[in-house]
Amino acid sequence: TNQHLTYTGTVRSCFPLLAWLPRYNLAWFKMDLLAGLTVGLTVVPQGLAYAEVAGLPVQYGLYSAFMGCFVYCVFGTSKDITLGPTAIMSLLCSFYIAGDPVYAVLLTLLCGIIQTVMALLRLGFLLDFVSYPVIKGFTCAAAVTIGFGQVKNILGLKGIPQQFILQVYYTFYRIPEARAGDVILGLLCLIFLVMMTMMKSTLGSIEENPSLLVRVSRGIVWSFATVRNALVVIAAACVAYSSELAGSHFFTLTGKTAQGLPPLSPPAFSETTQNGTTISFSEIILDLGGGLAVIPLMGVLESIAIAKAFACVYLLYYGLIMINNWLYVSAGLTNILGSFVSAYPITGSFGRFVPLFIFISVVVLLSLAFLMPLFYYIPKASLAAVIICAVAPMIDYKVLPQIWRVRKLDLLPFLVTFLVSFWEVQYGIVGGVIVSGMMLLYLVARPELKISDHGVIVMELASGLNFPAIEHLCGVLRKHALHVSPARCVVLDCHHVSSIDYTVVTELKDLLKQFKLHSVSLVFTGLKPSVLEVLLAADLPDFTHRDSVEAGLQTASSNPHRD
Repeated sequence: TNQHLTYTGTVRSCFPLLAWLPRYNLAWFKMDLLAGLTVGLTVVPQGLAYAEVAGLPVQYGLYSAFMGCFVYCVFGTSKDITLGPTAIMSLLCSFYIAGDPVYAVLLTLLCGIIQTVMALLRLGFLLDFVSYPVIKGFTCAAAVTIGFGQVKNILGLKGIPQQFILQVYYTFYRIPEARAGDVILGLLCLIFLVMMTMMKSTLGSIEENPSLLVRVSRGIVWSFATVRNALVVIAAACVAYSSELAGSHFFTLTGKTAQGLPPLSPPAFSETTQNGTTISFSEIILDLGGGLAVIPLMGVLESIAIAKAFACVYLLYYGLIMINNWLYVSAGLTNILGSFVSAYPITGSFGRFVPLFIFISVVVLLSLAFLMPLFYYIPKASLAAVIICAVAPMIDYKVLPQIWRVRKLDLLPFLVTFLVSFWEVQYGIVGGVIVSGMMLLYLVARPELKISDHGVIVMELASGLNFPAIEHLCGVLRKHALHVSPARCVVLDCHHVSSIDYTVVTELKDLLKQFKLHSVSLVFTGLKPSVLEVLLAADLPDFTHRDSVEAGLQTASSNPHRD
């Protein structure tokens, strides 16, 4: 029976679908159907827009939007995540694929393989080393980069460099070249999206037991606000289509798109350019470079951030490390399978979630099958408005004062990540992690020491003792006990020390010899059994230990040469 329960638990942990599917009912189905259709109407315009951010033809945003829903329905561990194209992942991909669909699809396959291998090796803990200030610095900088990157589409400008600093300069420099039609349409779309968002945010403040008219009005506002992205894109496309029929070309259009569902085939491992040059697989790998590390890690990091934010029941049931590893599995499988339908790398979305994800996929597939020819008339200004409104909430204005109040030093990794990301977003992440790591290592190398004088110096280690800290500890002991006249005895309170290493033992051996040469004693107290066992096995000269500080003081006070 115990073996059967263990086997059942293992299977359920591998396939979370088995945990909730037996309890699924018709009422849940109706709610999921409504939610899936609603979210699907958000996913379609966002997918088109995010493909623009990645520098790919818009259909690739939809190619990337449906596979994750099928996979995560089976392997997903958080009900609050859907896997698909996102603004941040699209921005990251744009730096490595250079607008080349072959590079994008192959990166998807390689990213999926790397994520799956990391899951099998249980390397989900690596993301624990990315601190919250680094995450916030990166997301804020990415939101600014993505949002400003769409200003050129609002203005109808072309040929603007991708690098952020150059992008800012040339966007302002070429404002006189802005197209009036794109500017007017883009601003109207932005105003409508902002109004709908603000109206939706006020719905919760309506009084209790409202009248029928109020409830109906509230439902209409909620419906319009929920599908606002689809409404904007549809309305803008209709206006642009009417303009084209009248022979006027007021707007910059999305242009020709591939029709129908994507072909089911493995990604190409080489590419032949227009001039006949063949780019081999190894050359593509070299071109992708750091993207093979940044894309897989950031893909899962974004999903984990959602799981932490919603603190869903699966997070409590499986534990964070299990969530990390299974997010790697879900993202890895989605990317591997997605590469066979021409998807670019995906991750969990911050802005959309629904329990049964299959309905989202159905909406996306229907759009690919029947609506692709109509996407030709979608103005780029309307997609730019959708992206700007989607990433604006990612700019957290409250984080700076919060970090300042809690711990001012944490502003350093935040600012490093934020500022360096405007140069290259991947360098911002790396810079922030390095700064956070150096701060962490400094705390390890410089543990807090509490020193008090009881006739004998009592020094308490306020944290653990590892090899980076031993030189500092020995230096402080020499300064306060050996480099004074006369030399003084020391009681070293080690009740916070849970482990030591060979370097620590070696330095302590030299330190004890120096104390003996000065005819004073160094007494260890509060040693944990595991630490005491190591020190006794090291056979340190004149090693003395006691259970308590009081006993250590008595031992040190009995030294005839004490101060």
